[in-house]
Amino acid sequence: MQKPRNWVRFQPLMSKSLIITEKPSVASDIAKALGGLKKGKDYYENEKYLISWAIGHLFELAVPASMKEQDKWDMKKLPIMPEEFELEPAEKMSGRVNVLRKLIKDKNVSDIINACDAGREGELIFRYIVQYAGTKKPIKRLWLQSMTPEAIRDGFARLRSDAEMQPLASAARSRNEADWLVGINATRAFTLRLSGGRGSTVTSLGRVQTPTLAIIVDRERKIQEFKPRELHEIIGTFRAAAGQYAGRWFDEAFKKDEHEIERTKRLLVRLQINLPDAEQRLDSANGSLWDEHRAAPRVWHSEIADIIQRKCNGKDGVVELEEKKPATQAAPQLYDLTTLQREANNRFGFSAKRTLQIAQALYERHKAITYPRTDSRALPEDYLPTVRATLSKIDNPFARRVLDNNWVKPNKRIFNDAKVGDHFAIIPTGTVPRSLDDQERAVFDMLAKRFVAVFFPPAQYENTTRITRVEGEPFKTEGKILVAPGWLEVYGREAAGDKPEENLPPVRQGERVETVSVEIKTDQTNPPARYSEATILSAMEGAGKLVEDEELREAMKEKGLGTPATRAAIIETLISAHYLVRHGKELQPTAKAIQTVMLLKSAVPELTSPELTGEWEFRLREIEHRKLTRDAFMRDIRHLTEEIVGKAKHFHPDEHVPDSEPFGECPKCGSPIIERFKSFTCSNEECGFTIWKTIAGRLLSREEFEALVHDKQVGPLSGFRSKKGKRFHAILKLNDEFKAEFDFGQNGQENGATQPVDFSGQEPLGKCPKCGGRVFEFGMSYVCENSVGPNKTCDFRSGKVILQRSMEREQMKKLLSTGKTDLLERFISRKGRPFKAFLALTDKKDVGFEFEKREPKPKGDRKPKEPAPKIDFTGKEVLGKCPKCGGKIFETDDSYICERSQADRKPCKFKLSKRILGRDIPKEQAQKLLTTGKTDLLDSFISKRGRPFSAYLKLEDGKVGFEFPERTAPAKESKQASVS
Repeated sequence: MQKPRNWVRFQPLMSKSLIITEKPSVASDIAKALGGLKKGKDYYENEKYLISWAIGHLFELAVPASMKEQDKWDMKKLPIMPEEFELEPAEKMSGRVNVLRKLIKDKNVSDIINACDAGREGELIFRYIVQYAGTKKPIKRLWLQSMTPEAIRDGFARLRSDAEMQPLASAARSRNEADWLVGINATRAFTLRLSGGRGSTVTSLGRVQTPTLAIIVDRERKIQEFKPRELHEIIGTFRAAAGQYAGRWFDEAFKKDEHEIERTKRLLVRLQINLPDAEQRLDSANGSLWDEHRAAPRVWHSEIADIIQRKCNGKDGVVELEEKKPATQAAPQLYDLTTLQREANNRFGFSAKRTLQIAQALYERHKAITYPRTDSRALPEDYLPTVRATLSKIDNPFARRVLDNNWVKPNKRIFNDAKVGDHFAIIPTGTVPRSLDDQERAVFDMLAKRFVAVFFPPAQYENTTRITRVEGEPFKTEGKILVAPGWLEVYGREAAGDKPEENLPPVRQGERVETVSVEIKTDQTNPPARYSEATILSAMEGAGKLVEDEELREAMKEKGLGTPATRAAIIETLISAHYLVRHGKELQPTAKAIQTVMLLKSAVPELTSPELTGEWEFRLREIEHRKLTRDAFMRDIRHLTEEIVGKAKHFHPDEHVPDSEPFGECPKCGSPIIERFKSFTCSNEECGFTIWKTIAGRLLSREEFEALVHDKQVGPLSGFRSKKGKRFHAILKLNDEFKAEFDFGQNGQENGATQPVDFSGQEPLGKCPKCGGRVFEFGMSYVCENSVGPNKTCDFRSGKVILQRSMEREQMKKLLSTGKTDLLERFISRKGRPFKAFLALTDKKDVGFEFEKREPKPKGDRKPKEPAPKIDFTGKEVLGKCPKCGGKIFETDDSYICERSQADRKPCKFKLSKRILGRDIPKEQAQKLLTTGKTDLLDSFISKRGRPFSAYLKLEDGKVGFEFPERTAPAKESKQASVS
C-alpha cells in the first residue's frame, strides 16, 4: 500500500512527547535548552521529544454549517448566536495546521505539552489546535517566566497538569467567543442601520474597542467645548535679613466643593468690593471654568487681584509660619507591560505596539528579560536568591552597591505573592544582551535601571512651607530640598543644590520682612490634553479613570479595559478602522468616531460604558480563579448581544441627534433647517439645500454651520485632512450655488491677482513694517493693504494659522507695534512635536520664530569628548572587500566595518549594522552581500510604523539599501535606504 506523500516518519515503537510552541523561535530555544534534537523541515526530534510550532493564532471562529444560511449581512438574520462554534484555519495557515494535526494524531506521540506563551492568548492558541485535531491524549503545560536555557529546563522539571489549566482555558474561550458575539452582531447591526450594507463604510464595534473609543471621544468633545478664560495670580517678593524670596497669594478658605460663585461673593464681601456683574462674568459663555481649573491661588476677576495688590504694595509683612518637614519618596515599582508601554511612549514616543514588539524581542531573541505580557509589578516572595544572582551579573556600580549593602531584603512592595498572578514583574534575566539596536537598548536600559533602583533607599527631602502675611493677606512659599538622593542616584540626581531656586533663604518665625513688590500674573486656562498612547493606556487600565496613584491603580487593574497583552492591538484596531489618527504622540478621533460614539451613547449606552466593560474583564478573571463558571458568563454575554441587536433594529439615526428642532433659515429658499445625523438639510424637500456635516474628515458644528449660512463664510477652521492624511486649515465659504467650498487664502483674490480690495469697514491692526501701510485681516492672512489687488507694491503678510496654532489679533497687534509677540505655546512642528516660541520680525521685516534663550552650561560641567578606542583586527577573519575603498571588512560587536575606518586621516565610513530595523544580519549574509552585491531575501524587518516586511539588502554606490521582491506589477529596481 502506498503511503501518503506528506507522511511523517518516526522511529517505530518510540513513545514521545509532542511539544507545541507559539512560534518557531521558541521551538528553537527549547530545542537548544533540552539538547540533542535534530531539526527537520517541520519539527525538531530526538528519542524523547518532538517539538513543532504554531505561527500565532492559527484558527478563527466560524458559524456552524447548520447556521450558514443565517450568516449574512441582513438585519432579519441577526443576532447570529451559535451554541457551539466551529473552527476554521486562518488565511494561509492550513499548511501549518495540517502538520500539527498529523503530529498530534501520530501513534508514537503519547502526550502533548503546551509550550505556547504563558497567558490567556497562548492558552487559546493551543486549545484550538488540540480541539481541531480531535485528540484526547494527555496534556501538560510548560509555564515559562524567562527564556534562558536554565529557566526552560527548570520549567520542564515543573510541568503543570491539564486540570490546573482548565480555568485559564475557559476564560480564554469565553473572551474570544464574547468578542465574536458582541463584535460581529453589533458591527453588522449598526453598519446596516447607519450605512446601508456590507459594501458601505463598516461601523466596526467591539466589546473593548468601543468603550475605549468613547473615552477618547469624550475628551475630544471637552476640547471642542473649551473656551479659554483669563485667570489672575498675585505674586509677592519679600526681603528678609538673609535674602529675597517669593510667595504666592492664596485663598485660605478655598474648598473644592464650594461653587465658584459662592467663593467670589465671599471674597468680594471680605475685600469690600462692589462688583454687580461678578456672577454674570463667571458664566460659561465668557470662558470654561471647570473643576480642574479651580485652585486656591487663582481669581477670575481682575478687580479682586487689583485690590489685593494695592492693599499689600509697600507694606511690611510678617513670617507667620515657617515649617520644615522631612519627606521620603520610594522608588517606583517594577514594570508591568502597561507601565512600560506608557513610559516608553512618554520618553521616546514609541507606540504601545512597538514597545510590545521590542519587549518580546528582548524576551525571545535576546533572552535578556522575563516574560513581558504581565500585569504584575511584584516578584514572588521566594525570589530573593534569584534577584541577588541577577544583580551580580549586571555590570553596573549601582547593582554592586545593592549587593554590597545587602539591600535585597523581604519587602512587600517588591516581593509579594498576593500581587503575583500567572506572571511576575518584568526584570532582567542576567543574560548580557549583545547587538541591541537603539530602540531595544533604550527599553532594556529602562528595565535594568528600574530593577536596580527599586532596591535603593528612598530619596529624602526637606519640605519647607512658609506663610508670609501682609495686611492680613496670606502668601505661601514652598521649597523642596533633596537631602539624600537614594534611588534617584541611579537616574543621575545628586543631593541638595542641583536646583538653586529650591534653596530658600532662612527666616525666623515672626520675622518682619520688606515687601519689595506685588505683581499680578495674568494667564489663560488651557483645554485638557488629547490622549496619547501613554495616557489612554492608563485610562484603559483604570476603566476610563486616569489614575495616577500607584496603589490605587493596582486596585483598579482587576476591572480595566482589555489586558496588557491586548491593549496595544486595540489601539491599532481603532486606527486601522479609521476611528483614530496619530498626530505626533496624540491620538485624535475622526469625525466618524465622534458621530458613532454620539449615537451609540444615546442608543446603546452599555456598548460605550468603560465601567461596564471593566466589569466584564473582572468576571473573566473570576473564571480564571474558579469563582465564576464559563456558562454563567456566556449566558450574560448572549443576553447583552440580544439587547444590542434589538436596539439596533428599532434605531433611527436622525432621532438621536441632540437637538432635532428646526432652526434658522435656508439661504436658498428661506425655509427652516433641520439637523440630521449626517447633514444640515432644508425642511423643504423641493429645495434640495444640504451641507454635509463631515467635510475633509472634520465634523462641522451647528454654530459653524450657522456662521457659514449667515456670513457666507466661516473660519479659518482647523482639523481638516487631505486625502494623504495631512492636516490643513481653511476658510469654508458658501458659493453662489449654495455649496460649501474651501478658500485657502493663498490663491487668486487673496494674492491680489484680480481686483482691488475694500478695507474701509475694517479696523487696521497696525503699521506695515515693510512699507508703512496699514495691516488688515484678509481671508487666512494678515496682510498689508499694499500687498493685495492688481497694483501690489508690498509683499508683507502673515498667516492667521502658523504650524497649527491660530494667531490672535492681539498678538499680531503686539508684533506690529513692538516687533515681537508674547511667548506662544502649542505650535506643532512638521514632525508632530509641540513647541513654544516668540513670533518676531526678521531683518527683512518678515515674520519668523525666536526661541527662548537657555542658560549655557558652565564650561566646567561639560565633559570633554573622548576619542573612540581603536579596534585591533589582528587575527580576525576577513569577511570581504569594502565596496567603498577596497579595504578589508571585519566583524565587530555590533557591525561589519572596514579596516580603514580606524585611520586618523580620512577614515572609511562604510558600515553595515548587525541589526537593521529589528532584524539580525548574520555573518553569512554579510559575506554574500560583499561578494555578490546582494543578500538572500530576508524576512522579519520591522518598519518604523511597526509593520513586518521582507527585502533583499543590496549594494549601490558603496551604500547599503533595500530591494523589494517583485509583486504582480514590477517593483521599482531599488529603494535606497539608510540601513547602516
